[in-house]
Amino acid sequence: MATTATSRVDQETTFTPTLFLAFELGVHTWQLGCTPGAAQRPRERQVPAGDGQAVLEEIRRAQSRFGFPEEARVVSCYAAGRDGFWLHRFLVSQGRENAVVDSASLEVNRRDRRAKTDRLDVPKLLTMLLRHAAGEKKVWSGVRGPSVADEDRRQLHRELLTTKRDRTRVSHRLKGLLAGCGMRMGLQGDGEAQLEEVRQWESAPRPAALRARLKREWQKVQPLTEQSGSLEAERRVALRTSEERGMEQVRQ
Repeated sequence: MATTATSRVDQETTFTPTLFLAFELGVHTWQLGCTPGAAQRPRERQVPAGDGQAVLEEIRRAQSRFGFPEEARVVSCYAAGRDGFWLHRFLVSQGRENAVVDSASLEVNRRDRRAKTDRLDVPKLLTMLLRHAAGEKKVWSGVRGPSVADEDRRQLHRELLTTKRDRTRVSHRLKGLLAGCGMRMGLQGDGEAQLEEVRQWESAPRPAALRARLKREWQKVQPLTEQSGSLEAERRVALRTSEERGMEQVRQ
C-alpha cells in the first residue's frame, strides 16, 4: 500500500523579486529584453550601442513597469563578441549579476538558422537565462572574463599576430595580381625595384593601372614588416625581463 510522505518546511522561504535581462549587442543599437519570470511577456526596448547609462535607465523603467523596487535583483546575460567584457564589468560594478555566454554553445533551430535577427535572439536568450536561473546545467557554456590587467597583457601578442596576418594578406594579394598576368616572383629585399623590372607573360610592359596598384600594395608591406620586427623585439625583452605572474609558463 502506497503512503504519502508529508514534509514540513521549518524555515519560511522569502521571495526575492528578480528582473531577468538579456542583451543582443549590435553595432549601432542594443536590444534589451526584460521579464520578471517565465510566465510573463518580455518587455523589449532598444538603446544606443555602448550607452551604459541608457541601459541603467531601461533597467529602472523595467523595474517600475513590473512593480519592482529599485534595489530588486537583476540577473542579465549576453553572448561574447565584439564588445568584449567591458559591459560585464560595468554591470557588476552597478551591483548586477551578469553572465557572458559562449555564442557557439547557444541552441540554434536549424530551420531558423538563416533568420538571425534581434527579434529572434533576445527572446531565445531570455528563455535560456530563465532555464539557467532555474538550475538547468547544460543550457550554455559560460565565458570567464579576464581581469583588466590580464587582458592588457595579451595586447602585445595579439597585435603581433594581427600584424603578421595583415602582412601575409597583402603579400598574397600582390602575388595574386602578378599571377593574373602570368608572372611569378618572390619579393625579397628591394621589392619595388623588382616590380619595376617585371614584364607580362609575352614580355610586354605592365599596364599603367596595374603597375600603380602593385606599387601601392608593396608600400603597405614595408611598414608592416618593420612593425612586426619591432613587436617581436619588444616581446623578446618582455619574456626575458618580466616578473609578472604566468610569464614563466609563457617562457616554457
